Amino acid sequence: MTAELVRGQNHPLSRSRVEIRISAGTPVLALVQVCDDAGRLAGPGAVAHPGARALPGLEAPEGVAARHRLAVDLDAVAPAVHRVGVVLVLPPGGPARFGAVPASYVSVAEAEGAELAGYTLTGLDSETAVLALELYRRQGAWKVRAVGQGYAGGLGALLADAGLSAPAAAELAAAATGLTAPGDITLAAMETGTTPTVPRGLRAPSPNQAPSQTPSQTANQVPAPDAPAAPAAPTPPDPIPGAGAGAPYAGTPGGDTAGGPPTISYAHPRRRTSTEPPEPAPRPAAPARPGEPPRPVAGDASGWSMEERLYNQVWGMFEDMARSVAAYRGAVEFADSRMDRELDEALSDPRHRLGGSANAARDTARARRDELVAQAQAALDRDLDQLTAEAEVVEPALPVSYARWDNPVWHDARSAAPPSESPLALRLGDLHLPERPSLRIPMLVRVPLERGLWIDNGRTGSEAAMAMDTDRLRRAAMDMAVAHAARLLAAHPADRFAVHVIDAAGAGAAALAPLVRAGVLAGPPAAGAAGVTETLERLTRRVDLVQMAVRAGAPEDLPPDVDTADQLLIVHDFPHGFDDRAVTRLRYLADEGPAVGVHLLMVADRDEASAYGPLLDPLWRSLMRLSPVPDNHLADPWVHHAWTFEPDLPPQGSRVLDQALERVAAARRAAG
Repeated sequence: MTAELVRGQNHPLSRSRVEIRISAGTPVLALVQVCDDAGRLAGPGAVAHPGARALPGLEAPEGVAARHRLAVDLDAVAPAVHRVGVVLVLPPGGPARFGAVPASYVSVAEAEGAELAGYTLTGLDSETAVLALELYRRQGAWKVRAVGQGYAGGLGALLADAGLSAPAAAELAAAATGLTAPGDITLAAMETGTTPTVPRGLRAPSPNQAPSQTPSQTANQVPAPDAPAAPAAPTPPDPIPGAGAGAPYAGTPGGDTAGGPPTISYAHPRRRTSTEPPEPAPRPAAPARPGEPPRPVAGDASGWSMEERLYNQVWGMFEDMARSVAAYRGAVEFADSRMDRELDEALSDPRHRLGGSANAARDTARARRDELVAQAQAALDRDLDQLTAEAEVVEPALPVSYARWDNPVWHDARSAAPPSESPLALRLGDLHLPERPSLRIPMLVRVPLERGLWIDNGRTGSEAAMAMDTDRLRRAAMDMAVAHAARLLAAHPADRFAVHVIDAAGAGAAALAPLVRAGVLAGPPAAGAAGVTETLERLTRRVDLVQMAVRAGAPEDLPPDVDTADQLLIVHDFPHGFDDRAVTRLRYLADEGPAVGVHLLMVADRDEASAYGPLLDPLWRSLMRLSPVPDNHLADPWVHHAWTFEPDLPPQGSRVLDQALERVAAARRAAG
């Protein structure tokens, strides 16, 4: 039985030798691109087209036709290839856009046998090139994913989005299409600035974006390519930091979208710890029984270290869950709309008004709807069961910067000892969706923090916060800030991270006690207006001096009193103790600090700061909002689901945080 896929849905492949069949609504050119695990092309030679048809394990069709067949031997593709994409292009002299021709159908079948999965490319309009589907590796096995990513800028824009430079993309596009039809080819739209057209509700990835974004003030966005849009929420969530076409599993802050929540680009970390090739991912265990997917393995992703492999694997799980749920929701939406249409047609037909035919038509329509929903639910359960099994092996293998506070790694003397190098990322909490609340995906954010954090201790905009006592909510927010600071201290080398605190009114003393007691702060928490001014002046001076040294190319000439370690400033109960000048300095630190190692973590109620009016708006927009209570204010960058975020705090009554801080203090004494 053929699996009918919707955009974003995946399906396992039980064969290594398969045939891709294309039935287009008009003669098209069919190309094949092979990419790494981040979806990037290694160069022009990674694309098979009529002028250079052969690549290991596959061969592109020859010429323009409405029907193509492409044999693929997945065992023969190069080990560095993780994605095999099928691209359809309208040739010069043909139709001007895919929206003007019947929908194309692409399927994966057994070699000369039955179809395994098929996908109809709907929702296209002005596009002239489209990435139809891709075969990709996951846990040592291959899957097929319905993509349907269209590009109004044509083949050049598609290739540039996959990592080729603009000139190389334009040259390859000209070569590929020029071999199949006469006439000049317009390349003006093939520059890197061209944005691919994306179906309803989805954000097109940019060349430096991958899986990521952070939900907005009511919902941040975490980060993906095309998939059915989730049902509209009353207030859209903010994006969570994550990935894009260029690099699926990492995140760096990007500019705000006009009229919408701030966005985050998900560029791959490109972290290198040596000039050697990356360590190979562990080989997945063999399946328990033939036909079953391989058992998941921790670190099943590419990377230059186990830490980077786990980071990429977590983002891969995040992307897979977002796409699987999007496919399920899209299928349910389609089933409901088809049932409504069939019911309307039945009730509008006068012949059905007599006898029991109307009831029969209603029963038939509902039965069809239930069958479609049952099929979608079965596919979703299969995917989420596989992700749950993967989470069960990944979670225990995470390092301290990624691990939950209840993970035994915090009690392992070797793993929990201060490391020799800075971490790649930091865990802020967990994310989950209502379809499977028990399946939690770690929310990881890149370190150093290129975007400041704002822990909201106000009660506006959150049902969970509204139901909580104000004092308890404020204490929970400060406990969350202390936990983040302790995790950063524990995950950095002993002398490479410093924490400063502004607590002008002293209201956070109880929550700050573990940091003060362990003696790991850069100085006592600053109190009163004088303390606020002195702390901000010191950090502002550091930013100015480091910026000047970097511009002059003479970092060794910094004054001896300038601490070159990364700095974290925790501001509690803002704007208490702040005057206009202090607010201006705080904004300066938020804007200029991250580039030179000064990062901001604010614990505040935005409503209390409203007296400053528009003066603070740029500050709030520049920060990633987090909630100390479960809240669905975050969204992924692929399909914009509203994810429930839950902070990760040390277990009640546990001494794990104190023990971690004691180890930090001991390491500092030993290093000093």
